[in-house]
Amino acid sequence: MKLSPCRVARLGAAMALGVGACVGAQAQSSVQLYGLIDLAVGSYETSGSSRLGRVESGGMTTSYIGFSGKEDLGGGLAVNFALDHFLRADTGEAARFNGDAFWARNANVGLSGSFGTVTLGRRSTPMFVSTLLFNPFGDSFGFSPAIRSYYGSTGTLAGDSGWSNGITYASPRFGGLSATVTYALDETPGARDANIGGNVLYFAGPLGLSFSAQRVQAVFDSGDETAVQLGASYALGAVKLFGQYGQIREDQGAVDSKDKIFQLGASYRIGEGSVLASYGSRKTTGTTESKRDIASLGYDHFLSKRTDVYAVYMYDKIRDTDSGNTVAFGIRHRF
Repeated sequence: MKLSPCRVARLGAAMALGVGACVGAQAQSSVQLYGLIDLAVGSYETSGSSRLGRVESGGMTTSYIGFSGKEDLGGGLAVNFALDHFLRADTGEAARFNGDAFWARNANVGLSGSFGTVTLGRRSTPMFVSTLLFNPFGDSFGFSPAIRSYYGSTGTLAGDSGWSNGITYASPRFGGLSATVTYALDETPGARDANIGGNVLYFAGPLGLSFSAQRVQAVFDSGDETAVQLGASYALGAVKLFGQYGQIREDQGAVDSKDKIFQLGASYRIGEGSVLASYGSRKTTGTTESKRDIASLGYDHFLSKRTDVYAVYMYDKIRDTDSGNTVAFGIRHRF
């Protein structure tokens, strides 16, 4: 049978659609745009500083915007990527702290399957994840005694809460048990050993447990810093209890110090809101001696699934220094 040019064209188009449908069935992809804006107004005062009234970005959660995607490769395999950057919603600056890269929150791509997930690029460290999971204020750089004791401008842990040039493996869950390990390369000429860190998490019913550890060398000319942390949580109806204990040891020749950090906290759910309370202490011994105590009390109320308002009081005290008292009221919106 002789086919006309028009019929050939129609058959070709049908075949192309069929092939496209097969490919689409085997490899489906999706991309999401998401983010969070957190702004608060209040009177801010850390220990030893002057009181200052200001509008502050990222009190409860650092403001950010990002893209993530997933492509299903079939056979249980998928490719995942994430590109997120922090921002200061009070000024419009594209950074959380001075010196942050644009994609400082996440910049990675990975392959996942029944074996777990392997990721290349920048992402949060396992110890940071453990720290935010086991305190009532989560990843709040503004008000969480745990986060402020380990990270940010008031923290003592070197190497930041996210590592660049990382190779990360996250295991699947075995019952309530999972583990993550990150190896971050130092790519400068004549570089020293890379940073390495990991955590083990266990969640079953009301109980949560965590062990995390890391060694940082890339940011030091000599020596290193090692850190370990234990975390636990337990839910009793509307009440959830949190506890953490950690040690940080710096060995850099002339600098030899040890930090002991603990945090106790609780949250109490009331209707659409929660009362949050946490106390943390960091004591430093060795080459330098110091002690810092931080206590926070807050109420967080959800207006919807994506929007909440909060009020927080924070007490901050460094030994032999005047105490600081902060009061802030904020709103947080996710999109």
